[in-house]
Amino acid sequence: MTHDTPAPEVALPTRRTLIKGAAVGAGALAVLTGPLRFFDETAAAAPAVSGDVFGYGVASGDPTATTLIIWTRVAPSIDATPGSGQGAATPVSWQVATDAAFKKIVKQGTYTTSPDSDHTVKVDVTGLAPYTRYFYRFSAAGQTSVVGRAQTAPDVAGKVHALRFALVSCSNFTGGYFTAYRQIAKRTDLDFVLHVGDYIYEYANAPSDGPDGRYGPAELIGKRDVLPENTLLSLKDYRLRHALHKADPDAQAAHQAMPWITIFDDHEVANNSWEGGAENQPAGTTREEFLARRNAAYQAYLEWMPFRLPEQAADADGTTFYKKFTFGALGDLSILETRQHRAKPTDSDVAAAPTNAGGFIPAGLKGLTDRSDAEMADPSRHLPDPTQMQWLKGNIASPGHWHLLGNQVIITPVRFPASAMAPSLIESGGGPLPNDTLLANSDQWDGYQADQADLIAHMAKQPVSNGDVVVLTGDIHSSWVTEIPASGFVNGKTDYKSAGVEFVTPSVTSDGFFEQVLPAVLKKIPTAKPELGVTMTKSIISNAQKINPWVRYLDGIAHGFTIIDVTPRRVQADFFHTPNPTTALPDPRTDPTVVPVYTTSWQTLNGSKKVTPVPAAVGARSDSPAGTPMPPAKPNVALQAAQAKLGRDVQALNDARKALHHAKGMKKRARLKKKIKALKKKVAADRQAVAAAR
Repeated sequence: MTHDTPAPEVALPTRRTLIKGAAVGAGALAVLTGPLRFFDETAAAAPAVSGDVFGYGVASGDPTATTLIIWTRVAPSIDATPGSGQGAATPVSWQVATDAAFKKIVKQGTYTTSPDSDHTVKVDVTGLAPYTRYFYRFSAAGQTSVVGRAQTAPDVAGKVHALRFALVSCSNFTGGYFTAYRQIAKRTDLDFVLHVGDYIYEYANAPSDGPDGRYGPAELIGKRDVLPENTLLSLKDYRLRHALHKADPDAQAAHQAMPWITIFDDHEVANNSWEGGAENQPAGTTREEFLARRNAAYQAYLEWMPFRLPEQAADADGTTFYKKFTFGALGDLSILETRQHRAKPTDSDVAAAPTNAGGFIPAGLKGLTDRSDAEMADPSRHLPDPTQMQWLKGNIASPGHWHLLGNQVIITPVRFPASAMAPSLIESGGGPLPNDTLLANSDQWDGYQADQADLIAHMAKQPVSNGDVVVLTGDIHSSWVTEIPASGFVNGKTDYKSAGVEFVTPSVTSDGFFEQVLPAVLKKIPTAKPELGVTMTKSIISNAQKINPWVRYLDGIAHGFTIIDVTPRRVQADFFHTPNPTTALPDPRTDPTVVPVYTTSWQTLNGSKKVTPVPAAVGARSDSPAGTPMPPAKPNVALQAAQAKLGRDVQALNDARKALHHAKGMKKRARLKKKIKALKKKVAADRQAVAAAR
């Protein structure tokens, strides 16, 4: 950055982009589009109304040594659209085989689904062989589903098998195309996908200046749209949004290719949610109203995700969603759930930097942030509930090579310099706070410091024989590799002792640091190119790493996924990223042909609790599951093309309708009516083409 480039003023950041204002003008037409919007309720319902009984694909999940969940959704009639409550109870046959031709069927049965479960089908298949590939399919109403591939866990007592999986999070439909899923689906060397939260987002479709408006690049308005237009509130709302994701070709391919292990974060319900409310909720919402909304969201999640039901125990403390998977002598994976019982995130004490239900807030300023500092350190406030914390600590204290933690928000203590992220708050920028002010994110473990310190201390005191802890996180829409300092946060401390390591995966599509920095740059320099936004983002990251030297790697620009490979000797994380934005390609998320590619690798050696860079991605697996390999799943390119044409013609139809509404003169109105009639025929044909492509 040259010396004469002014530092941009950046408001206190959240995970949401600041691009909303720029999107409003482009979105004005989208608000008026009426009932034929592309990629919304129509898209979510398209598999059902097309006559394709299994149009939402298939999925599998929660693999253990001897069990698998298999999933699908059926449409027994064209009125049985997601969330409609319509359609008859329907028997669905299912089969599991060791070969793709189903000549060697090992398990089969019948499951009756109905509107009570939104016609979703979830079967817990038991009695399978460990570390074995299987193929599965469903049949109903005279149709048979596509064939899905799954495999049981490499969990044989006393034995070590290869373990490799994809780590993903934060897949916002309006944020971009799910090309990360597409790349994952092409791989045949993975045991499963681990999605650590924000599988869907609750935001409305229309741009807004409020907290619930459209989230993502303006260029995708009319191309990646969602319905209902309002923020998700009801059971039907959440069912429709899940259906939209399951109708996406890239998501379908990734689910078809391998099992998924999933857990929700906040957006499956509402942004920055806690035990009794959320940041994104209608004004005046009572706790009881929020809990009803949350229950609806949880119901839809459990219906539409391949999440094992029998291990949930509903009691006075709610529903037990956390779970554990084991991998023979190699280690285990604890899946945390950190939203249902958490205390409300701490808000800022500083009037010039207000927050609502947490976020990045000034911290550690005596006389200025005393209340918020005390609240974040309060031992009566919890992130996971105490029962879950004891369960987790017990898992970590058990002997083994590796203890992997599937986790939603960053555990590593981190502070951010206000001088880089919110310069208008500090004295040199005309604000009320000291120039060395630091910000803490009160929505992550830093906002629940008693729990954070307790867990880190427990990790640090484990003997070598109990193995190392590797935390696997999402949420913050950026890629991180950290060593977790046992001492907690100490500004600039380089001689820290590491209690464990944390790998943070980038978002699939949701806005990252770059998407927050660039609008601020453009506000100061309207002619600035994306390259300057990249430079400024890297500068902010560099400043943050000086304060947090245990953050060994941080990329806040790219989107993508991470491959985690586990051996007795080490755990390696390979990062796959979209390219940096350029003048030629300002936002790679808006181009469906741009895919994440390999960029960098880091590893932690057993017993070290440290990380080091690695020069190359992982190679071939040391072994593979028993059974017949399946060719990689491929996205339905014909379906994507048909959907794209439908989108263009729907947009043209909406444009013509709007023009007719404002047209004056008989001849002009007659021409527009003729055009609308022709476009209606095109849209009808497009819908038939979409149905045929499925």
